[in-house]
Amino acid sequence: MSMISTKQMGYGSAVIGLLGVVGSFAGGGGIFSLIGGIVAGLGAVLAIGFYKYGYVLFPFLTTGAKIVQVTDTGYEIPPEQNAILKRVGSSYYASMFLGVRIYESTTDKTPQENIIYSEYFERAISSVRFVTKFAMLVYVKDITDFRDKMETKHAEAQLRLSRERDKSEPDVLKIDRYEREVSMWENQISKLTKGIKPMGSIAYIMTTATGSTKEAALAAAKSQANEVRATVANALNVDVVPLTGEEMKLCFDWEHTIPPTQREIESQLE
Repeated sequence: MSMISTKQMGYGSAVIGLLGVVGSFAGGGGIFSLIGGIVAGLGAVLAIGFYKYGYVLFPFLTTGAKIVQVTDTGYEIPPEQNAILKRVGSSYYASMFLGVRIYESTTDKTPQENIIYSEYFERAISSVRFVTKFAMLVYVKDITDFRDKMETKHAEAQLRLSRERDKSEPDVLKIDRYEREVSMWENQISKLTKGIKPMGSIAYIMTTATGSTKEAALAAAKSQANEVRATVANALNVDVVPLTGEEMKLCFDWEHTIPPTQREIESQLE
């Protein structure tokens, strides 16, 4: 699949910034040096922006410019970067992806709790009336610098929990999720201390709908995604978020070939 990624946009912006630096030095202090300096600054800002927040900037740019991406395999990505489209005969197929943030591990539950959790999951998927794909990628994490990252995530989760508790009208559901997130990081740190290798997982949901037009297919897919999102989030008490831009494209790529190593999968998530 041939598409422009946010990383490529970041590299392109860095090249523009480098050309601006060269132009500012070659301008001899005149107007060309000023223009070169402006270009260099703009390129640097865009490079950093695409590298850190490309998943937000890229859909924003394509939506504003009404850019439609078409892959070499016949798939189409609308300007909103929120779905994958393909025409099959006289119909259109639209697929959307949802990210699932799970803060609890089955290894941390009792056998009875796992049975109850499995029942909740069965009820969730049995209430969905259309074909839906639940996918999970699991891998062993590299413990190099991992503990420092976990302690940082643990501190961030504690801060979110503290801020929510300090509100005049705190959200009970958010507090419950933040508490479980804090507990998850504490369990991960405890396991590392005991010498247990940390496991990483990425879970997402894919749903596809058809329509006689692109708009009809997109509307149907969006309706299905909203229904699945509400059903799974309420049944399992997890965060389910729509995926757009680069995150959506990664999931679409993983439908064909998953990263074979831990380093590759983490490099795609950076």
